[in-house]
Amino acid sequence: MEISRSSRHQKIIGDFGEHIISNLLSRSGFEVAIIDHTGIDLIAYHNLTHQRFGITVKSRTRTTGTEDSPVNVFSYRGSKNDRKKLLDACQVFACEPWIAIYVETKAYAEVYLTSLKNYDQEYRSKHKRAIDVWKMNAEHREKYERDAFVKHIRLDFHATNWTWGK
Repeated sequence: MEISRSSRHQKIIGDFGEHIISNLLSRSGFEVAIIDHTGIDLIAYHNLTHQRFGITVKSRTRTTGTEDSPVNVFSYRGSKNDRKKLLDACQVFACEPWIAIYVETKAYAEVYLTSLKNYDQEYRSKHKRAIDVWKMNAEHREKYERDAFVKHIRLDFHATNWTWGK
C-alpha cells in the first residue's frame, strides 16, 4: 500500500502515535492519560511497579526509500530546548522521563519505548548537536532488539482491496 499523505497527515500521525503507545501501555497494565502539556504527551502509571512515566511521543511516516531515516527526538535550534521541556514537565508531574517512537512505512510500523536515561547512555550522540535523533538504520534496529531496556513492537500491514482512484 503506497503512502500518499493528506494535508493534515502530520497531525493525524502525531495523534495516532500517542494513541497506539497509550493502547500498548494500557494492554500492559498501565493507567495512561494523553495530556496536552509542553514537553510530554502521555503520563503512564503502573500499579504493580509504581512506575510513573512522562512520555514524549515522536511519530513519523516514512515513504519508500526513506525507511531508514532517523527520527528527530529533541531540538536545540534557536531558543528551543525540547529536552529541558521534557525534564521540566516530568518534574512537575513527578514522572520519570521516557521517549516513545512510532515510525510507519508502507509495509510495517515500529514502536520503541525507552527511558531518557537509557537513551542518553546508549544512543544519544556524545557530540553536541542541534538535534538529538533516534536512528532507524538496520544496525541500530538490531541494537535496539538486543537492548532489554528498549521496549519494541513491530506491526506488519497487510492490505486487501485498499486502493483508491483509477
